[in-house]
This record gives sequence, C-alpha cells and structure tokens, in this order.
Amino acid sequence: MMRIVEIPCLEDNYSYLIIDETSKEAAVVDPVEPDKIVDLAQQQGLLLKMVLTTHHHWDHAGGNDKIKQMIPGIKVYGGSTDNVRGCTHKLDNRDRLSLGTHISITALHTPCHTKGHISYYVTGKDEDVPAVFTGDTLFVAGCGKFFEGTAEQMYQSLCVTLGALPKPTKVYCGHEYTVKNLQFALTIEPNNERITQKLSWAQRQRQMNQPTVPSTIEEELETNPFMRVESPLQQASVGCDSPVETLREIRTRKDNWRG
Repeated sequence: MMRIVEIPCLEDNYSYLIIDETSKEAAVVDPVEPDKIVDLAQQQGLLLKMVLTTHHHWDHAGGNDKIKQMIPGIKVYGGSTDNVRGCTHKLDNRDRLSLGTHISITALHTPCHTKGHISYYVTGKDEDVPAVFTGDTLFVAGCGKFFEGTAEQMYQSLCVTLGALPKPTKVYCGHEYTVKNLQFALTIEPNNERITQKLSWAQRQRQMNQPTVPSTIEEELETNPFMRVESPLQQASVGCDSPVETLREIRTRKDNWRG
C-alpha cells in the first residue's frame, strides 16, 4: 500500500512523504524544511531513501544539502537541465525509479516555470490510486509563472503531458494557492458551477486550517482555466483562437490580477 503525507512548510509550501507501507521506505518531495521532514520520518519509523526535487528554486531545493548531511547516502534526484542544489542523480523525461516493494516513480519533464522542471508520477499496487507531484508547474486551479519558458511549453506540460494522466490521479502541488486561483478562475469562466462549488469547499478547508491538496486530474480538467484552453468557449471568452494563445492570455491576466 502507498501512503502520502502532506507537510506544510514555510509560508505556503508543501513537502510530501511518499511511503511504501510494506517496506517502510519513503521518498520526500521538495524537503525545504529538513528537520521537520526527518523528525516526522523518525516518528513513523520510516527509512528515507530519496529526495525528489521538482525544480531548482530555493523554496523547493533549499533543504537538499542539509538533508544529505542528516541522512548520509540519501539519493537526491532532479531534472538533468535544472541545476538542482545537492543533486546526486539527474533525471530525464520518462526515467523511472523504484521505492520499496511496490512503488514506481516516473519522471515527467514539465518545463516552463523552470527549464528542467520535473513532475513525478507515482503508482503502487492495483488498489492504490496514482499520484503526481507537480511542483510549480500545475497548481490546484492554476499554473506556475513562465519564468524560464514559453506558453507553448506550458501547454505541452499541462495539457499534453499531465492532462493525459488517468483522470483519478491525485495532484499534489507545491503551494497552497487554491482559493486565490479559483477566485481568478471565476473571472475567466463566471458561469462554471464546478469552479464555484470548489471555491466554497476550498474556503471552508482553509478556514479550518486544512489543506486543499490533493486535487485530481479530472477536477483540474473541469476547473483549472489553464487546462481548459482547448475549449472554443474559453478561447472566445478571452478573444483568442488557439489553445496556446489562450493560455498565454490567461497567464498574462493572472500576472496582472489583484484579487
């Protein structure tokens, strides 16, 4: 059985533990607060085997050097073109890793936010729902800024690579941005009832200091404006006539939006 633990870090980041319950081996995604991660792993009797770094930004990779000191021999993975701090093993698109007895991890190159950004698609046994750890490429109802790439790349990353994953796949992103993202989504699709419903749910979650992750690929295809750019209605609503142009326009609007 595969188990995933969300770990709030810094102001609004998430790190994650991916646990193989049979072997008690674990991987950690973006351990920016290593002390918190290692303490939790020790409390739960876990053997931390690897770090999965989504991209090189400090709030994701900044804890890698320290966790290497705390756990000698731990493997630190990152994109081959992303200059990840502390990286010991570089990954290219579709490279595969194993964790414990049942978990398979596939590296998906999802560039744009950074040129070497990796999302990690994780599967376990048949009864385990697959998961994807998307860093700052795909957020719940949003996407990352185009710091090192283009709208064409983000379209490929979101709509082709991640959008093709099985719809039940759970989406674990790098930040708690959901309420603001859904509020912005309503400016693009004010009549989308699924967005309205999910916003109400997300606001209740945050009022209770609960996370809004995970989402699912299916929910993102229903509520995330950046993954809905193939819709002719959405294209028309922003005055564009192609998915890539629509994505570029929506990102520009989001960058200038003050919700």
